[in-house]
Amino acid sequence: MRIATWNVNSIRTRFGRVVDWLQREDIDVLAMQEIKCRPDQFPVEAFEQAGYHLEINGLNQWNGVAFASRHEMTDVARGFDGMPGFGKPIKGQEDVQGTGPNGLPLEARALGVTVGDLRLWSLYVPNGRSLDDPHLEYKLEWLAALRNNAETWLDEDPDLPLALMGDWNIAPFDADMGDPSFVQGRSTHVSPIERAAFESFAPLVSDVVRPIVPEGFTFWDYKAGRFPKNEGMRIDFIMGSQAFADTVTGASIHRDERRGDAPSDHVPVVADIDPSLLGGTFEDDYDRPMVF
Repeated sequence: MRIATWNVNSIRTRFGRVVDWLQREDIDVLAMQEIKCRPDQFPVEAFEQAGYHLEINGLNQWNGVAFASRHEMTDVARGFDGMPGFGKPIKGQEDVQGTGPNGLPLEARALGVTVGDLRLWSLYVPNGRSLDDPHLEYKLEWLAALRNNAETWLDEDPDLPLALMGDWNIAPFDADMGDPSFVQGRSTHVSPIERAAFESFAPLVSDVVRPIVPEGFTFWDYKAGRFPKNEGMRIDFIMGSQAFADTVTGASIHRDERRGDAPSDHVPVVADIDPSLLGGTFEDDYDRPMVF
């Protein structure tokens, strides 16, 4: 079984590439970020024709997360407890958008689903913008709330196969930052406080891809020829609980998806898992044909 995450940077622009890749790489579940559309604007038909169910959390042309899965998705959660908001309400979306505990409008940055025994989250962590921008404090509060939830989920079920997948907008180690415009002490993504926030998840979840693919970037800016010069960042991760990590049999970063016509600035990150190691309902159901 193949589980993947991909910041698609506008699904309406790139759905043809995404669907083609899903089928070509035999992906079972894809977590998407930056879909940049409302659910009614999402190119649903192309995914359904390819045999995928969809769950979507989007509000407008910014942010947005989604899942495409060959298998049934249940226990859908749009956002997590205590998730802070930011900015101003989106006109016409106030009733759908809601507000966080800080009283500010919620953004479409988190979507949780259950697939068989797996609890999966598609996450688009706030960028932070700059070290003196309020968006950085928002980013840190958002990550703290996510960590608190992850701790609660695993306290309640220590054997939960949990994966926190997506664009974390943090390069945890120096080798993960190859973009010379991001400088320690002057830039987000590499600041000690952001790296500490990322490290705070270590007792709960770990990067299941890095042990298999220790090197490689997942993002290259469109500007300044960053991709040809390989001046990228590793900021997209599949962070799994021990129960999830124990099922991982392979992993890959699909660098070639940054090539070609109108690519996203991110590439897919994939974890191969063995469902038989999970047991329970998912092992029983995995080989059954899907009915659409």
